[in-house]
Amino acid sequence: MLKKVRRKVKALVTKPFKKPNKSRPSRPPSPPPEPPPPPTPPLPPSPPPHEMSSSRQRNAPFLFPRSESTVLPDPSRFFSHDLLSTPLPTNSFFQNFTLKNGDQAEYFHPYIIKPSPSSSLSISYPTLSHNPAFIFEAFNADLTISGSDGPDPHSRKTHLISSFSDLGVTLDFPSSNLRFFLVRGSPFITCSVSGTSSITISTIHAVLSFSGNSSSTKYTVKLNNNQTWLIYASSPVHLNQTGGSSINCGAGFSGILRFAVLPDSNPDFESILDRFSCCYPISGDADLTKPFTLEYNWEKRGYGDLLMLAHPLHLKLLSTDDCSISVLDNFRYKSLDGDLIGVVGDSWVLRPDPVSVTWHSIKGVKEDRREEIISALIKDVDALNSSAPVTNSSYFYAKLIARAARLALIAEEVCYLDAIPAIRKYLKSMIEPWLDGTFEPNGFLHDPTWGGVITKQGARDSGADFGFGIYNDHHYHLGYFLYAIAVMAKIDPLWGKRYRPQAYALVADYMTLGRKRKGGAGFGSGSGSVYTRLRCFDLFKLHSWAGGLTEFADGRNQESTSEAVNAYYSAALLGLAYGDTNLVAAASTVLTLEIHAAKMWWQVKEGDTIYPADFTAENRVVGVLWSTKRDSGLWFAPKEWKECRLGIQLLPILPVSEILFSDVKFVKQLVNWTMPALGREGVGEGWKGFVYALESIYDKDGAMEKVRGLNGHDDGNSLSNLLWWIHSRGGGDDDDDDDGGYGGHDGGGKYCSFGHYCN
Repeated sequence: MLKKVRRKVKALVTKPFKKPNKSRPSRPPSPPPEPPPPPTPPLPPSPPPHEMSSSRQRNAPFLFPRSESTVLPDPSRFFSHDLLSTPLPTNSFFQNFTLKNGDQAEYFHPYIIKPSPSSSLSISYPTLSHNPAFIFEAFNADLTISGSDGPDPHSRKTHLISSFSDLGVTLDFPSSNLRFFLVRGSPFITCSVSGTSSITISTIHAVLSFSGNSSSTKYTVKLNNNQTWLIYASSPVHLNQTGGSSINCGAGFSGILRFAVLPDSNPDFESILDRFSCCYPISGDADLTKPFTLEYNWEKRGYGDLLMLAHPLHLKLLSTDDCSISVLDNFRYKSLDGDLIGVVGDSWVLRPDPVSVTWHSIKGVKEDRREEIISALIKDVDALNSSAPVTNSSYFYAKLIARAARLALIAEEVCYLDAIPAIRKYLKSMIEPWLDGTFEPNGFLHDPTWGGVITKQGARDSGADFGFGIYNDHHYHLGYFLYAIAVMAKIDPLWGKRYRPQAYALVADYMTLGRKRKGGAGFGSGSGSVYTRLRCFDLFKLHSWAGGLTEFADGRNQESTSEAVNAYYSAALLGLAYGDTNLVAAASTVLTLEIHAAKMWWQVKEGDTIYPADFTAENRVVGVLWSTKRDSGLWFAPKEWKECRLGIQLLPILPVSEILFSDVKFVKQLVNWTMPALGREGVGEGWKGFVYALESIYDKDGAMEKVRGLNGHDDGNSLSNLLWWIHSRGGGDDDDDDDGGYGGHDGGGKYCSFGHYCN
């Protein structure tokens, strides 16, 4: 299969990675029971879908039955009217601004931003609080910018989202004629003031000194919390201190104001901020230009060069050969994610390490080791029973069928094809009710309000299916479903052809590449989209979020990186099953970014300096990673349950797990840190299995003995899968590397199908 992909990729793979057209067609109106056909789906071009009903024309995307959700929030409260006809983000970096009162903070690197219902916006340059259990960035309203109310007493006082992009969002305060261009990674907060409004700048601190230059275009504010703020104006503005904590512009002003904290109040950095104060970004796009390449392009105004800030993963992946940039190594802002470094240039190119997406393990299972796996496989397959009582939960149901699908691929790898007919029969009977809509307790629906797939249970109960109905954990649930569907399409191509429209509807829910520019209209593959762009994936942080349409004081969050990896791996497998190199390339690119981020921010290596020393000393993995917090505990377990903390970063065990845990030195640290927790009373056998799986990377014999003694397994795992994993590890004289068999994630996958793009 890989040879076929290699032959096809040169001709086909560049098409979806071309820079998108600048046009912005809108999403069609929410469909009635028998809608006119919306535009073609945003996923890569593919052969015409199978006809599912006479009402759906040949080239229209498949939509699950329309949902009338009773639990979804109303997006019209904060999105401008012209954005409501397009799919809307449900897991974005500014999601708090769209929920409830819209007044919870979000992190924009290096500032935490908090809008207020009283036509103001507060900026915080946070300091870190930390102990061995957590790290936290506290919000303090270091500066609050507000404008005077206009002549219309009925004008809107709360903010309005007038546009958004991959890297920024624009907030308007209509009553005070303020517009904020909030672009992630900018050392400045930029505000456009219109209508000669009067401006007030206040702080919760005391103003120790306030001074301006002779042209009244720059002011310096020193606060009693040791911060120094610089205020730049595009034209003269007359600011005056009034009282101990307030600065006013009583005469009115129209133009651009920019606010920046001076890092560590270091005067050496002031000249840098001065130099770049006249060029400001209003939005930013992140383009998948070709496999394993991500390009940032900022739309800028003013004059001069653009100064932005890069987090540690940006710096690791930044290609100075592909773009004209300058890195200011000594110009630094503090951040929970590591120091943010100045980069001059309005276009960046990031080149992550390539990964190999394969159905089976790279090194395979030697013939003399297959008998034990086959023996377990026979028992696991015999135990499959589609008529047995089954869960209604979309998450646990999806794990169940993905577990069975693993058995089919293990059977292929150990050449025991006699097991596959029974697995195929089981998968067929379990998957089809969800795709046909005949699974009465639950099923998939299409939400036209935000634009996505939700479940029947989730449409009625925001807590059902772990919040799937309000877009929580979408990539987790759908990743498991798509793994099973991809395997079925592989082993039964006719079945795959029949259910291709439904499969692509599911993968489009979180893998759509349709863009969001300025006004937010989506386009991809030359047409509009019915799903938002890369629903869960954050193109600035370079990993996924899971929180959905829930307001959190700490911003977005994600617990399991391995289930996020599974989502993009499964999307790539679906592309392999259907011969869709475009989908393989896009999903593989997102996949490697997710892995890079997991290694940087979730995997805590001994001696690492990215987190404070007390947290690093006590933790080998982060429990839940939030926008402004790192927590050692889990949603479902305390920090002391280290076996759960390890397991939730490994499950499900797949060939791609080799890349996620390719650092053998770290794996040893993680297992040694976890092992004492297994002596606690009540530790589940399933969680032990994940610990032993990682132990087998460096001690096959010791781990194998422990696995053979297990009395049970996680509901998404099996004895067959653990035996396959251990027997497919390296460790003999034939192994010439120590990187999991992929040529090292840091070195570029030697089995990569897109290798000619990676040189």
